Amino acid sequence: MLKQIKGLHHVTSMAANAQENSDFFTKALGLRRVKKTVNFDDPEVYHLYYGDEVGTPGSVMTYFPFPHIARGRQGTGEVGETYFTVPRGSLGYWKERLSRRNVSGLGEDSVFGENRLRFEGPDGDRFALIEVGNDVREGWTAGGIGSAEAIQGFHGASFRLQDAGATAELLKFMNYSEVDRKDNWTRFSVEGGNGADFIDIETLPSGNRARQGAGSVHHIAFAVEDRAAQLEVRKALLDTGYQVTPVIDRDYFWAIYFRAPGGILFEVATNEPGFDRDEDTAHLGEALKLPGRYEEFRTQIEKNLSPIID
Repeated sequence: MLKQIKGLHHVTSMAANAQENSDFFTKALGLRRVKKTVNFDDPEVYHLYYGDEVGTPGSVMTYFPFPHIARGRQGTGEVGETYFTVPRGSLGYWKERLSRRNVSGLGEDSVFGENRLRFEGPDGDRFALIEVGNDVREGWTAGGIGSAEAIQGFHGASFRLQDAGATAELLKFMNYSEVDRKDNWTRFSVEGGNGADFIDIETLPSGNRARQGAGSVHHIAFAVEDRAAQLEVRKALLDTGYQVTPVIDRDYFWAIYFRAPGGILFEVATNEPGFDRDEDTAHLGEALKLPGRYEEFRTQIEKNLSPIID
C-alpha cells in the first residue's frame, strides 16, 4: 500500500473562455487565483489555478481554457463531480449567493450522511459544496466572503465508471479504504489525508463513455509530500504494471502521470515547492508567469492570449 498518498493535490479541467472561468471561480465561488501561467504543451493557452490563500495542496482547481473548444459529453470513464468543503450551516448562504448569480444546476441533497449543494460551472462542469463540521482549513476571505462561509478546500471527487472493480483495487493500493456503500455508490477515504480525502465511485454498467471537452476534468492529482515520496510511488506503480511517465517539472510541483483502469488520467504531484516560488504571497496570480523555456517568447505569447480583467 502506498502510504505516501495524502489525499488530492489538485483537479485540472478544461474550459472554453478564460475570462468567464476566472470570474466564476474568483467572484462567484470566492477562491483566490493563485497562478496565471500557460499550458506547458501549448503556450497559447492559459493554465489558471484557483485555491486558498497560498494554493495549499488539496484546495486547488486548475483550468486549461481552450478558446472555441466544444463542450464535453458526460459519461463513464471520467471524474463526475468535484466536492468542496464549506463550514457547517453555510449552505443557505451559498444557495442564495449562487442563485443571485444565476448559477445553473442548483440542487440540494444528502449523500453518505452529508448535506450538499450541487451546481454547474460555466461549461457544465459539476461541483458540490459539502458541509463539514471538523475541517480546520481556512478559506480565502479577501473576496468578501466571511470565514463562516468560505470554501475551505476539496472534500474529494466522484468517478463515473462502467466497472468499479479494478479502479477500486488501485485506490486501495493508493492508501484508500472503502468506508461506505449505498446503491451503486462506493465511498473511499484515504488514511492520514490532507482534508481532500474522499473518492466516490458511481458504477454505471450501461453508461455511455464520456467525450472530453469544455467542462471535462482532464486529470485528477493525488498529493505526496516531496520528490523522494513521489519516486517511491512511481517505482511501486511500475512494479505493479502501470505505465508511468518520468517525473516532470511543473514549476510549482513535480508530477508523474498514469492511466487508471477505468480510463481516468491520474497524476501524483508533490507538495513542494509551492506557488510562491516565483511570486510574493501577497501578489499570487496577478502577473503572467511563464515556464523558463517560453520566457524568450513572452511578447508573442502575451499577444496571443486574451487579457483577463480582474
